Amino acid sequence: MIPRYSLPEMSALFTDDHRFAAWLEVEVLACEAWAELGVVPSEHAAAIRERAGFDTQAVHDREAVTDHDVAAFVDVVQERVGPPAGGWVHYGLTSSDVVDTALSVTLVKACDLILDAAAALESTIAERAREFRDTPMVGRTHGIHAEPTTFGVKLALWALQVRRDRERLIRARRAVAVGKLSGAVGTYSNVDPRVEAHVCERLGLEAVPATQVLARDRHAELLYACASVGATVESFALEIRHLQRTEVREVEEPFRTGSQKGSSAMPHKRNPVKCEQLCGLARVLRANLQAGLENVALWHERDISHSSVERVILPDSLMLAYYVLVRFRTVVEGMRVYPERMIENLDSSYGLVFSQPVLLALIEAGLNRDDAYRLVQRSAMRAWEERRAFRDILAEDDDVTGKLDAGRLDACFDLRHAIARVGRTFDVLDEMEKSQPTRETT
Repeated sequence: MIPRYSLPEMSALFTDDHRFAAWLEVEVLACEAWAELGVVPSEHAAAIRERAGFDTQAVHDREAVTDHDVAAFVDVVQERVGPPAGGWVHYGLTSSDVVDTALSVTLVKACDLILDAAAALESTIAERAREFRDTPMVGRTHGIHAEPTTFGVKLALWALQVRRDRERLIRARRAVAVGKLSGAVGTYSNVDPRVEAHVCERLGLEAVPATQVLARDRHAELLYACASVGATVESFALEIRHLQRTEVREVEEPFRTGSQKGSSAMPHKRNPVKCEQLCGLARVLRANLQAGLENVALWHERDISHSSVERVILPDSLMLAYYVLVRFRTVVEGMRVYPERMIENLDSSYGLVFSQPVLLALIEAGLNRDDAYRLVQRSAMRAWEERRAFRDILAEDDDVTGKLDAGRLDACFDLRHAIARVGRTFDVLDEMEKSQPTRETT
């Protein structure tokens, strides 16, 4: 991932230095396991633990000769350890034993960063949801005024969605928190299962049956969790983009007055560029999921068609999932909310957002539903066409006033009644926050 869309704490996990360090720990732990089984002399295992190391450039230089990255790495480590102990490095193992198990360690660390970022975003959204719990605004369906809601309800539902993403991420973390050291086709023909158990236990992984490689449906599940995070943030960012439009202007993403420039040509512009960026990056996450699903099908016990793809999509997806969570949190923290404008917009559709209470009142007064619907719709269409208050037009209709007196009609237009039960959503939010999901794997 290019530096523009990556954050240092995540990108540090996907450097060559970190990758080789993870490989090295697998190799050393395997030697120590063999020593416990009496295969590798204990003094040789101790020497490997003490002297094993690598120079990243030396590995790359050696790979130019071997055309095999793990073989090159083993050569460099064996040389660093020196004979005779160095000869035990990689004993009984195949490349994927090291690569896949080490990759799992890295993926778990990356998941933990993403989970922390998701938890922080959920908390921030929930805090702002409570801030605007009773702030009325128009609810829109199909982009059209529907009925009143509150901005707090909108945000509370966002927080609930982020919690679901956290749960998906935890499941995906468990799926990839696994390791295997079972040899060329997974039959343990040249490696004792106790070596696998020793290494995985010390790495915090679960030892699982596999072919030469860990099954890639696990990695696809992680990519789905990342794509879901992207889709979640995209849906929120898209909402802010809509609410920031000039004709609406109920919410704006943060803007640094005095330093930030919205347009190179038009000084008045304050564009939702952060939210647009996040919507765009969600597309990359979805595209990577497609490639991850295609990685699931491999030839027989193993091929490497997945390998080149994963070197791109796994780092990129994890970096992007983390990036969009962290960046959207800053949007939520700093977004500007305009309650007065929300009321103006709510009132701009002439009170038509209260058409359903009028419909229900007429049904309660004895009309059948279809007759009541047609009667209310007739007045509603006049309100649109004549640009007049819906309440006034209803009061002019003898068919309505013959069923509803002025007091009952007024009650249908009570905004407080329309949003009186928003507490239901917040009850669920409160209960959710009392229980935090756990991420233990073994």
